[in-house]
Amino acid sequence: MKIKAVIHPAEEGGYWAEVPALPGCITEGETMEEVVANLRDAIAGWLEVANNRQTLQSNDRVVEIAV
Repeated sequence: MKIKAVIHPAEEGGYWAEVPALPGCITEGETMEEVVANLRDAIAGWLEVANNRQTLQSNDRVVEIAV
């Protein structure tokens, strides 16, 4: 899966990043490498929480779609 993130320089140094498609998914890092690694963790965590929050009805089906 590929998802777009926007990385911004932070005023105090380092970087902060957001994922527009995932509201509230933000992170920061001192270096570009660190902020990218933190983005991977933040996206994985966001998706895990979103998947666990769903309540299913008795006639609902769960499917996995590869993108």
